Amino acid sequence: MEKEKQKSTAPWWQPGLLLFYRLSGWIAGPIILALFVGRWLDKKYQTEPWLFLLSVGIAFIISTIGITKDAIRELKRIEQEDKKEVQDKIAKK
Repeated sequence: MEKEKQKSTAPWWQPGLLLFYRLSGWIAGPIILALFVGRWLDKKYQTEPWLFLLSVGIAFIISTIGITKDAIRELKRIEQEDKKEVQDKIAKK
């Protein structure tokens, strides 16, 4: 019941903005971390640019998996809301 009250008072644009931030975080977070870790590993082991490239590749895979999981979760949430709206309309008739 509390969630329903919060949803009704939230602005219409808030869910979209939150999704944008989450997906942007999945892109920026792993890549930025990989840049620093890759450079550090290359300097430590004198393997330039191989460990850097490997860390960026791993970060890309992590980003892709994270974005896909969040997108699927969001699509399921939207489908549930649509089903609930349809059921509410049917119940009102």
